[in-house]
Amino acid sequence: MELALFTLNLFDVVSVVLTFLVIFLVQILNVYLHILDDNADNGKSIDVVDRAPAKECPLLESQSPSSPIATTPPKSQATGNGKLEKQISLLDSDSHEDEDTLSLENLFPCDQTEIYASKKISFIIDELIQTEVNYVNNLKKGMLNYGQLKDVEDLPEALSGETKQKMLLGNVEEILELHEKEILPLMLRNQRDLKGLFDEFAAHFEKNSFYCYVSFTMGKKSSMQLRQDNRLWLQTYQTQIKDKLGIDSFLVQPIQRLTRYPLLLQQFISEFYKSGISCKPVLTAVCKLETRMRRALDVVNQAEEIPNIEELNELDLLQLGNFRRATEFDAQHFPTRKKYRSKVFLFDRCLVCTEVRKKRLAYRQHYNWELVELQRPLDSVSSNANKIINLLVKQEEGGSSVGSKREEYSFTAAESSVVKQWLQATHKIIEIARNEHARRNTFSLPMDLVLGVVLAIWLIWQYL
Repeated sequence: MELALFTLNLFDVVSVVLTFLVIFLVQILNVYLHILDDNADNGKSIDVVDRAPAKECPLLESQSPSSPIATTPPKSQATGNGKLEKQISLLDSDSHEDEDTLSLENLFPCDQTEIYASKKISFIIDELIQTEVNYVNNLKKGMLNYGQLKDVEDLPEALSGETKQKMLLGNVEEILELHEKEILPLMLRNQRDLKGLFDEFAAHFEKNSFYCYVSFTMGKKSSMQLRQDNRLWLQTYQTQIKDKLGIDSFLVQPIQRLTRYPLLLQQFISEFYKSGISCKPVLTAVCKLETRMRRALDVVNQAEEIPNIEELNELDLLQLGNFRRATEFDAQHFPTRKKYRSKVFLFDRCLVCTEVRKKRLAYRQHYNWELVELQRPLDSVSSNANKIINLLVKQEEGGSSVGSKREEYSFTAAESSVVKQWLQATHKIIEIARNEHARRNTFSLPMDLVLGVVLAIWLIWQYL
């Protein structure tokens, strides 16, 4: 047996060492740039700042550590007119939700036998699962009936093509996939573990998996108009395929199902209390899920108004990111000195202002988040300070947004709680924008590329 000998020259050693050094330095540079980017975000990202005097801001100062909007320690600085103003940042604080606060007893499992012993509760759980099965089957049947209209011989020109098919059915196929592959399986595997069922279900809302319902609602107006324009043909086709309910009944099921969820959970919670069951982890989980569902339903209902905004042609809704919230304010537009009732729509990348005109919405302005700053008024009486938010626009100078700021809007809500919820929503949007900005400006090498380079070096070193 002969031993294979190989020679190692200085060039081989230098090549390998330099390659590993480059990879190491790139990763160090990546971390360094990420740190710089985070520091830069503190000054360049959207600011939600409270500038009201301390005694005039009970909304912010009265927050407990577990409140939705926690605040950082106050900082005072002198203004140009010699007054002291307090700045409390709502960005660098953690966002907490009271319903998510778990006591120690919630961390340990409890005996769920008592829950299933209640016939009414068992009936509610069975109904939740069985109606989910029916919902999936109905969506599959509807897609079978109307998902391949392009193959129908006498299909009218107004319904032909992928674009029209997408407009007619929206994203029902995406909704079906969510429930068939995720929601129904989690229900079936957790039939005897209600806490697991509720927790897994809530996780899908936290991951925004149900945003497909928002997209479906935003396209509902176009679908209804297309169905109305082709009503005669659709009725004839419905008779041919022997569909007793029709396409209208098929396309109304997603919203009906989303509305049905919280009603079933409310029945569950009510029976839970009536039965005197002592299983707090399950109760906490179902209350958390019910809250998530109602929030999602609110956003879905608000999204229905977006297609009704007049003169919105200059904006591509698909480029604005996810829709988050719509809120009504009494607005004052400073440049034009106009006052009107406004509805403000929050998207991930943009804020859209509209004017409410009876049952119509007229588009007014939109602002990208990187150019927006939200402030509390400096000189306001105590009763109104918590209800007002001023919107300032940063003026771009030399391609950057670090120039002067111009007051654009003053938004006044009917209740301070409305402003509180609105600020909480903007906080989440800003964090999303920060993360996207950090990813765009972070330089890193894909791990598969790094491993490929290492493998190539090893092969060259061994065999060449």
